[in-house]
Amino acid sequence: MTVTGIITAIIIGAIIGALGRLVLPGRQPIGILLTIGVGIVAALIGTALAQQVGVATTKGVDWIELVFQIGLAAVGVALVAAFRRRGTHPR
Repeated sequence: MTVTGIITAIIIGAIIGALGRLVLPGRQPIGILLTIGVGIVAALIGTALAQQVGVATTKGVDWIELVFQIGLAAVGVALVAAFRRRGTHPR
């Protein structure tokens, strides 16, 4: 992977992660780096899922692929936030 590809993945991951956080109600106790990480993973899995369904390459904006990515990011952010909350309770 080239430097440009890595930078692009980070930027797309940040955008997808942020959109995933916006979809969820309330406040999520995770930082920007975890949000970017979740966004990158969600973007990769969402693209692979869209390719399996056959909607990855369409004319114009790939809205279905984008919905997959944002939905997966929302699930990922919710899971990470749940684990972070559970780990912060005093025992």
